[in-house]
Amino acid sequence: MTSAVDKWKSDLASWAVPQEILDQAEVPPWFHPAALFALPDEIWDSPSHQHAREAMPAGGSILDIGCGGGIAAFAIAPPAKHLIGVDPQSEMLEMFEANARERDLTSEVFEGFWPAVADLVPMADVVTCHHVVYNVGDIKPFIEALDSHARKRVVIELPLVHPMTPRSAGWKHFWNLDRPTSPTVEDFMNVMVELGISANIEKFTGKILLDEGEDDRVEYTRMRLCLPKSRINEVVEFLKTDPSPTSRELAVVWWDKV
Repeated sequence: MTSAVDKWKSDLASWAVPQEILDQAEVPPWFHPAALFALPDEIWDSPSHQHAREAMPAGGSILDIGCGGGIAAFAIAPPAKHLIGVDPQSEMLEMFEANARERDLTSEVFEGFWPAVADLVPMADVVTCHHVVYNVGDIKPFIEALDSHARKRVVIELPLVHPMTPRSAGWKHFWNLDRPTSPTVEDFMNVMVELGISANIEKFTGKILLDEGEDDRVEYTRMRLCLPKSRINEVVEFLKTDPSPTSRELAVVWWDKV
């Protein structure tokens, strides 16, 4: 019988874009422009933020893995006072530090992939990780490093299904490529059980923060589907009948340290 950890890894591997399609892409389809991760004027108080805040002592610290501009961290500051960000893109970390300065909060940042840089990163009261786990094939050391860096609680936010699922119709339309349907949040919870972690889960509907404008939705659909700019009009026509979603079903998974 395949273990939950091995199933997670093989399911994620099945999402790989064929090399002959990647070779035609003008930009890598997984690239995330830093500007898309700027803090909104008002951060929605999602269940994920609420469960992180519950465990945060006044003046405490938060470690945000795959932090981007820091929505997960700044949503609970205060009561958090010291913010630690980890991200592989230096532009994200620059935003994270600037956001902390503007809010009179202390911060530390570490550039690199988790858990490769975990030994360099201090512990925090709460560890958050939003919309990262579907990028992590080797999930066991990733989760174990999250757990070992939290003094009080780990909070993970993820979609119920792979985040590229809404693009599946586009892959079929433009490339005649069938996309997988797993892993899902249920597979992730099976991983938690296999790792001996007694995790809680709450499901909710959240707004998609990226691709807010019509031009953005067209451009990022084109980019994600590895299409050249010369086909932008085809993307416009496709989105008229299969528009990008503006909300998605999410889950927050959390556990306390004992």
